[in-house]
Amino acid sequence: MAVQFDSLIGFLKQIPAVEPAIGSGQYDDGNWWMKFTITPQHPLAWSVVQELGHILNYISLNERLPTRFYPVSPPPYLNGGIDFLSWIIESTEPDFSPNRLLPWLEGRLPKKEDWGKDWDSEDQ
Repeated sequence: MAVQFDSLIGFLKQIPAVEPAIGSGQYDDGNWWMKFTITPQHPLAWSVVQELGHILNYISLNERLPTRFYPVSPPPYLNGGIDFLSWIIESTEPDFSPNRLLPWLEGRLPKKEDWGKDWDSEDQ
């Protein structure tokens, strides 16, 4: 069965510092992945990384989501540094679809109208 990404991609595009070009796909075992860039110069970039890392990797020590969030990079000697990092979200259970992940992110990340207040930034 093909995985539907449209709703989750639309949500991720609204997060500060997330670039709009988001790739996605499905592995042979039924698990899925999404790949995107977070602009490192954005004042909220590392807050976004921390928030996503918390929700996707360690929301609960006893009951973790069946997801992973991590950076990937081309060989360092071939690129210009941090600007070439990409970030991956992937499932670890095929039954946990992007549509099942969406409410977890919507319920835990700051709302769009609160980004200036709730997202932790030194530039505020």
